[in-house]
Amino acid sequence: MKLTLKVWRQKNNNTKGHFESYAVEADEHMSFLEMLDVLNETLIAQKKVPVVFDHDCREGICGACSLVINGRPHGPQVGTTACQLHMRSYKDGDTITVEPFRARSFPVIKDLAVDRSSFDKIIQAGGYVSINTGQAPDGNAIPIEKDQASDAFDSATCIGCGACVAACPNGSAMLFTAAKVNHLEKLPQGKVEHQMRVKNMVKQMDKEGFGKCSNVGACEVECPKEISTKNIADMNRYYFAAVFGGQS
Repeated sequence: MKLTLKVWRQKNNNTKGHFESYAVEADEHMSFLEMLDVLNETLIAQKKVPVVFDHDCREGICGACSLVINGRPHGPQVGTTACQLHMRSYKDGDTITVEPFRARSFPVIKDLAVDRSSFDKIIQAGGYVSINTGQAPDGNAIPIEKDQASDAFDSATCIGCGACVAACPNGSAMLFTAAKVNHLEKLPQGKVEHQMRVKNMVKQMDKEGFGKCSNVGACEVECPKEISTKNIADMNRYYFAAVFGGQS
């Protein structure tokens, strides 16, 4: 199939960016990133600068493929990362607009690649268990209620891609932060540092310049792992209890 790509090109965060149009031929069985590889091979052959974009595992696990495709983070398919999006989702002759995640806290590095180290700083503020828990125990050694374990697992599926931030009109990181907080709160190993964790991670989130949550719900819709906004409600309750006292 023959496609027209309108790709955002930007030298760095201190320069103005612009869209450039490219013609590319793709096979319907290609992934979206493989199609971009074809584009870059063509540009390199023409002695032109290839398009910079993030990728790593290409299996929907790492969260690196942070692209806004035709106005939607990760593209049109629900519960799908950009690397799992295949070209059979498009038709011959389509025009596809590709741009980076747009958020103040995700400055552009170059072209389609953005700096998401602000997420790393939120994790460093408390998204871990620092007490000595010993070696990994047998899966059935610590009794955890099924509902609690399922809730923790659902939250833990967050890959930290940043689609929630890109989708939010306020650039909020509440869904990401809440998923990380809720994941550890549901497990016995995480309860010891729970109140300190939620206060520190929310504080760091605000420090990184992310916007406030106004319950738009776009974050849940565009999340490739379909993380529920229930995590945000839970974190708000945890935070209130940690700051003002009481049961969370």
